[in-house]
Amino acid sequence: MKLALDIMLGVFSIGLILVVLLQSGKSAGLSGAIGGGAEQLMGKAKARGIDGLLNKLTVGLAVVFMVLALLTGYFIK
Repeated sequence: MKLALDIMLGVFSIGLILVVLLQSGKSAGLSGAIGGGAEQLMGKAKARGIDGLLNKLTVGLAVVFMVLALLTGYFIK
């Protein structure tokens, strides 16, 4: 059981790292140069695209990672 949790924890941690690295920064592109002016015009379309998907995926992977970390800590006792 512990080995399975350790393997799953490793897989989810690598997945979480990759998803975070794929996300664009807050100051990336035109919105950082103008100070947020372009964000008001293009912000809604950006949230529905790949950035929105990566954001939801990050939240999901982070929740699963935290649960697995707590379960692994519980079973080590």
